Amino acid sequence: MNLNLTDKNALVCGSTQGIGKASAKQLAEQGANITLVARNEEKLQHVLRELSTNQGQSHDYIVADFQDPDRLQQNISTTGKSFHILVNNTGGPAGGPIFNASLDEFERAFTQHLKCNHILAQTVVPGMKNYGYGRIINIISTSVKQPLTGLGVSNTIRGAVANWSKTLANELGVFGITVNNVLPGATGTERLNEIINNKSTKTGKSIEEVSSIMMNEVPARRFAKPEEIANAVVFLASEAASYINGVNLPVDGGRTKSL
Repeated sequence: MNLNLTDKNALVCGSTQGIGKASAKQLAEQGANITLVARNEEKLQHVLRELSTNQGQSHDYIVADFQDPDRLQQNISTTGKSFHILVNNTGGPAGGPIFNASLDEFERAFTQHLKCNHILAQTVVPGMKNYGYGRIINIISTSVKQPLTGLGVSNTIRGAVANWSKTLANELGVFGITVNNVLPGATGTERLNEIINNKSTKTGKSIEEVSSIMMNEVPARRFAKPEEIANAVVFLASEAASYINGVNLPVDGGRTKSL
């Protein structure tokens, strides 16, 4: 199976930590030229130095805040680059019951996830059409299939992103562009640490107890490594996945109860 991405340009969002960083590193290992996107320039510079250049790649980064879609679009456009691969990824909304959520929480999450995904897609798709090759991969959540308790705003917005993605897949398939969603389960990232700490505070259970309970919900009896989610991203970005379009791919160790 050929996963080689030599001469492919990849735009990877939220790429200074967790799944975004792992995806950027593994795409680079397969030969892609990486453009990192995040809001912390110091962290971007650090990750940039970690990316493989074993196939003569050239990597760069863009500083952008996903609460400012217009500036994000401007910063991407001024690179003068066209991209074959877009990995949409950003931090999840704060937890809490949906009934207690404010309208501002929904607005912020909608902007950060759906609006920015849409702007990025609109920016890169013309180049993908010219190449006759495009891969848009959205890192979402298994809540698309099974809402997660205590993540009301996230459950709502993730569902919107999934349906946006499926609609886009139907429209862009004719141009050789695929649009797919990767649904990570509990993964060893800062986001998971935040969720565990919040549950520990609310329930009075220790962090170790909360972690153990969550692991026992997974048939694999462990959390995923970010690199394991990134493996799915690399595959979907490659030629090998050319006929996979418009799907939700859970990478969760079997935790989600639905097919």
